[in-house]
Amino acid sequence: MWDTIVALYNQFIALMLTFKATDVLDILIVSFIIYNLIKIMRETRAEQLVKGILILLVAFAVSGIFNLKMLNSLFTSFFQFSVLAVLIVFQPELRSALEHIGRSKIGKYWSGLAATSIEDDKIHQIRKAINSVVEVANSFQKSKTGALIVFERQTKLGDIIDTGTIVDAEPSAHMIGNIFFNKAPLHDGAMIIRDGKVFAAGCILPLTKNNTISADLGTRHRAALGISENSDAVIVIVSEETGTISIAKNGIITRNYTRETLNMALEEELVPRDPEKSDRIPIITGIMKGKKNESDKK
Repeated sequence: MWDTIVALYNQFIALMLTFKATDVLDILIVSFIIYNLIKIMRETRAEQLVKGILILLVAFAVSGIFNLKMLNSLFTSFFQFSVLAVLIVFQPELRSALEHIGRSKIGKYWSGLAATSIEDDKIHQIRKAINSVVEVANSFQKSKTGALIVFERQTKLGDIIDTGTIVDAEPSAHMIGNIFFNKAPLHDGAMIIRDGKVFAAGCILPLTKNNTISADLGTRHRAALGISENSDAVIVIVSEETGTISIAKNGIITRNYTRETLNMALEEELVPRDPEKSDRIPIITGIMKGKKNESDKK
């Protein structure tokens, strides 16, 4: 017993003597990747799929230990095509993970190398779009007119834009109000604002896959959550039932905005800040922040 402990200790010391700084870096990188993969997969369908794969691996190991030839042969044939099967089954999750990496600070850094500082006229254009949306949202809140307005950011929404009608117009409260007038042909879809311009309208958004949200949430709010889960867009929703103004971002809905707080929140999220201040945490000024399950029909 004592000899075994001494032998293990000597092996550990010999291993530590061969340890290099690059090995520490290697372990940290792998740990970081595994941690983020687990973080992405939590509370998604991917989590259940991973559990299923682990069960199959355990069954495969058991078939080898107990020499279950037929079962082992079936598993061997299955795992020969496992890489292709994983790519097909996990395609939505892999796409989401890659988009998440692209929206990270590293992705923003590389995109910042290709484009220099944003010009003053573009900032002015974005502010013009924000003011128009705030004005029309305030009007819709009083008249209880439904609206779904998507501010595109780094993640391009070309596939969503293809489902609607290209507008490519200067933003104004009157023009946005006409699009969402309940007799207008484009009022049921979403409006996409790109680079401060009303780029498309009548667009169809993917519904959220989150099954934990309230069943009372209408299609408009579910669509806003869906696109916010798949992109870095900021979405403004006006409820047709109650006139409540909400914002969806990163799979979370924040509600009960007023004209002032909506303007502050959109300015905080959409107007570029000074580079030295870009790492600070965004502040969302809506009331009742983070309430996903708040009931609100359409």
